[in-house]
Amino acid sequence: QVQLVESGGGLVQAGGSLRLSCTASGLRGTTYPMAWFRQAPGKEREGVSWINWSGDLTYYADPVKGRFTISRDNFKNTVDLQMNSLEPEDTAMYYCAAGVGLPDGGRWSLPRYWGQGTQVTVSS
Repeated sequence: QVQLVESGGGLVQAGGSLRLSCTASGLRGTTYPMAWFRQAPGKEREGVSWINWSGDLTYYADPVKGRFTISRDNFKNTVDLQMNSLEPEDTAMYYCAAGVGLPDGGRWSLPRYWGQGTQVTVSS
């Protein structure tokens, strides 16, 4: 069973930074494309960033482009999301996901596996 565990969420003031980390286990030798999603109260879940299996291709949704950076370390089975210049609109539950296809013009495929999420709250 593939398990994804997120960490690094918390409360931060607008303009601040947070770094989220996702640790994967049970991969059985498979290296998946990975992504971060988020969902705020009253809003639909949205993809925010994607990275391919080797880490040399990335994708960012327009609202976070230039502010967030996704990276991975396949030796540690981790995927990180560095979030800078945070805004109140970034407040959401952030989810790590595995087995996500390349986003096509903002269209996100359904992940194979989800983490339980970590809360990010940005105060104004």
